[in-house]
Amino acid sequence: MLTLGSSMGEVIPIVAIACGCGVAVVSIIMGTLTNASKANQREKTKRELAAYVAEGSMTPEEAERILKAEPKGGACGK
Repeated sequence: MLTLGSSMGEVIPIVAIACGCGVAVVSIIMGTLTNASKANQREKTKRELAAYVAEGSMTPEEAERILKAEPKGGACGK
């Protein structure tokens, strides 16, 4: 147990482990939010393309080409 008489040598490893766990938790949460946002954007794009096809301003083949052209990796998306 930590007391007021504890030396800094005992406190530093505990703080380091707590901070490391905190960084890991924040990283997991941010990764989950990023993936959810990307999925929502993909669905929005599909809905918009379907609307363009339905109104006749785009052919189904053009919409299919756009959907297949989305980035699979790199800085724009994974």
